[in-house]
Amino acid sequence: MFNIAIFASGRGSNAQAILENIDRGKINARVSIVVSNKSDAGIFDIANERKIPHRYLNPSDFTSVEKYCSEVLSVLDEFDIGLIVLAGYLKKIPSAIISRYRNRIMNIHPALLPAFGGVGLYGMHVHNAVIEHGVKVTGVTVHFVDEKYDHGPIILQEPVSVYDDDTSESLSKRVLRVEHELYSRAIALFVDGRLSIDGRRVYLQQ
Repeated sequence: MFNIAIFASGRGSNAQAILENIDRGKINARVSIVVSNKSDAGIFDIANERKIPHRYLNPSDFTSVEKYCSEVLSVLDEFDIGLIVLAGYLKKIPSAIISRYRNRIMNIHPALLPAFGGVGLYGMHVHNAVIEHGVKVTGVTVHFVDEKYDHGPIILQEPVSVYDDDTSESLSKRVLRVEHELYSRAIALFVDGRLSIDGRRVYLQQ
C-alpha cells in the first residue's frame, strides 16, 4: 500500500476530503501519519477519529533546523512515506526535507499560480488580494514544493470565476470546493504513476 503523510496546521478540510476519497477508492493509498506544527490543530481530531498516527512537530521547539529535519525525516522513514501532502500547512519546508523528497511533496494554493502567490499570501489573504485587484478569474493550483514559496512545478490547475458581488468569504467557499476535488485528483495521478516531470513541466501519462 502506498503511504502518504499529511502535514497540516489547521482544521484539515482538505485532509478530510482526501481521506473521504481514499474511502471511496478514488486514491489507491492510505494516510499513514499526520504531522502538525500546532498541538491543538483540528487535523489531530480527524486523525484520532480515524486512528491515524499523528505527531506534533514544531520547528521552534528544536534547537536547530538540522535537528528538526532529522526528526521529521525519521518519522517519514518510520512510516515508509512515498508522498508528503501539505494541507494548510503554514511552515516553510526546510531544504533538507525537500532534497530528500524532491517532487514528492505536494501543496495546494487557492489561486492560479504564479498569480497571488508568495510570502504572506495564504488562505483568506489570497482571496482578499484577488477581490482587491478586481480580477475576473482566480482558481486553484496543485504543485510540487521546492525551496521557494508557491514556486514548484505545477501539476493541475482549475479556474474559478470571480463575480461582481463576491466577497472574500463567498469566493473562498467556491474555491474550497474545487480544492477538495482537484487535490485528490492530483494525488491519485501521482500514486498511480501517471505524472512525469521535465524541469518545470509536469506531464500526465495516459
